[in-house]
Amino acid sequence: MRGHGIETRRKPKYSQELPLAQAKSRLRHLGIRVAKGLGQHFLIDRDVLETIVSAAELSPADTVVEVGPGLGMLTEELVKKSGKVIAVEVDSKLASALERSFSHTHQLTVINADVLDLNPGELVRDQALTSGSMPSYKVVANLPYYIASPILRRFLEASLKPVLMVVMVQKEVGRSIVAKPGEMGLLSVGVQLYGRPAIVDYVPARSFYPQPKVDSAIVRIDVYPRPAVDVTDISGFFEVVKAGFSTPRKQLRNSLSLGLQLEVPEVIDLLEQAGIASQRRPQTLSLEEWAGVYRAFASRSEQ
Repeated sequence: MRGHGIETRRKPKYSQELPLAQAKSRLRHLGIRVAKGLGQHFLIDRDVLETIVSAAELSPADTVVEVGPGLGMLTEELVKKSGKVIAVEVDSKLASALERSFSHTHQLTVINADVLDLNPGELVRDQALTSGSMPSYKVVANLPYYIASPILRRFLEASLKPVLMVVMVQKEVGRSIVAKPGEMGLLSVGVQLYGRPAIVDYVPARSFYPQPKVDSAIVRIDVYPRPAVDVTDISGFFEVVKAGFSTPRKQLRNSLSLGLQLEVPEVIDLLEQAGIASQRRPQTLSLEEWAGVYRAFASRSEQ
């Protein structure tokens, strides 16, 4: 785990205390076949569950949003530790099964929907513990690999953001999230604008059923009360960043020229205004440097 963010825990020895047979039995009982198109890989390792829950630092005062609860193994731990759990499950059979399994408690609300169709702020305001103040919440989830990035953006860009996210993602996605200048990409910029990410631990493929082809990473994101850099227009900022990474192997003057459809000499002038060498590659820029590039390009449109 070298050079990929702050390591917050030593690597545990993973044991499969939740046996594979238990997951298969639950699926058979529910009459459910694993939906490969939904990226379903069910976590079957209790040590990993404990690592996730510990990283989330839950208390009875917490409201938790879980995305893709699946068979409810993580859900069960979240219900034990927090005051309210809102589980968003797109598979209708799994959602119904969760409601039946947790019918004995009022702590869990199951929402049968695609999380990308929901407004996180409205979801939490409707379901959170009533405190008389603006509700706060945490996101704790084993994210489907194929939509992990859009889900992260959904919550981090929401009007009501979580205070903390602890998520399981594909190992390489986790490394991308915590990357430093020199290895940064659109995902790392997008996450680090809103929070401080760290790799909690890596998780082997054998901890899931069915086994994915790659290992996973548990990532903790401590969400900032305001963006890490001061820019007047977040969407405009990302328009510039996306243009920069449109051809990440090219020099910045060329990638921005192509992405923003500007002449190279004009791009060079604007980069000089921002104090950025035009020959640099997009992945070498820090967040503050990207903010400087955005300000230079924004000032052009104001002239």
